[in-house]
Amino acid sequence: MTARSLVIKITAGKDDPERCNQAFNVAAAAAVSGVPVSLWLTGEASWFSLPGGAGDFALPHAPPLADLLATVLAEGTVSLCTQCAARRDIAPEDVIKGVRIAGASTFVAEVMADGAQALVY
Repeated sequence: MTARSLVIKITAGKDDPERCNQAFNVAAAAAVSGVPVSLWLTGEASWFSLPGGAGDFALPHAPPLADLLATVLAEGTVSLCTQCAARRDIAPEDVIKGVRIAGASTFVAEVMADGAQALVY
């Protein structure tokens, strides 16, 4: 039996805190449960790839976003969309250690892999 993996793309950031937090919560919960997780930061979520970017995000009754991101970084992979990074002048040397900048072809390869489940928030 092929192991299932989870690919989560976050398109929302501080502009839609509940949707953003749901994506991070699901990613972190899956990661600590042993599910291979690939988290993609796109759109306004791109800012969370920067050191301190998640530090001032707050949502009542939700765990700190920085903690959820740290969990995913420790247990899975975190990618920043190439085009989203370029539009925001974010360079590879700017991002948190462990965050990679990758493009659509990498995303497509991940979501098309056998056993992959993709979610977009």
